[in-house]
Amino acid sequence: MAKKILITGASGGIGKAVAYRAASEGYQLILTARRKEKLEELKFDLEKQGASVNVIPSDISSSAGAEALMEEVYQDEGKIDVLINNAGIGYFETIEAMESKKAVKMMEINVLAIFYLTKAALPKMKSQKNGHIINIGSLAGKVATPKASIYAASKHAVIGFSNALRMEVKPFGIHVSVVNTGPVRTEFFNKADPGGTYEKSVEKFIIEPDKLAERILLLIEKPKRELNLPWWMNLLAKMYLLFPSFIERSGHKQLNKK
Repeated sequence: MAKKILITGASGGIGKAVAYRAASEGYQLILTARRKEKLEELKFDLEKQGASVNVIPSDISSSAGAEALMEEVYQDEGKIDVLINNAGIGYFETIEAMESKKAVKMMEINVLAIFYLTKAALPKMKSQKNGHIINIGSLAGKVATPKASIYAASKHAVIGFSNALRMEVKPFGIHVSVVNTGPVRTEFFNKADPGGTYEKSVEKFIIEPDKLAERILLLIEKPKRELNLPWWMNLLAKMYLLFPSFIERSGHKQLNKK
């Protein structure tokens, strides 16, 4: 029987790319996002390709919203095999320029929503004695850069949360993976970098979402603790752990792209 995958933030970007890839590989999809119209359009397109799709519009930035979503998912589907916590948002601004409400929004969506949904999914996954939770982090959670302080903090939290969760649920046959990437070509930049300066400066490094989706789907069949892309940014992150002052000095120009 095909595995059932719940993807958050599925109406665009990485989530949408993963949905298309998963549909082509025969997975059953449960898709959620705030934009109902976008979800319905995606469902219509995927079903034309023969995919099994259930869409549930939701706002998972609150515990009540996340719990209501999981309750509806389990009522409709009975179980989920894979939870992909993909929903995320970012704003690239200095600390002084950033409004507090933007910082709160990033932490609610990037961190707390993952906690809420994971907490709601775990009892069922434990009773199944299997499951896979895939959290979309970022290499920004390993190497912070100017104008991305809160975003980097949120993604650092995702990595730490995933590492602790992995050890907690291992006895129950549940896998936990975290996906850390560099810049991905999605509408994420529309909010994070409205002027387009950062996107232009990293154009040659940008990852295409369909390529990333392919790698994420491979995690389901061959689970591992982390997927870090591109490889050279992951190497930089490892060097940063060992030689932070050196990397900050020598990589000053590259780290100040925003």
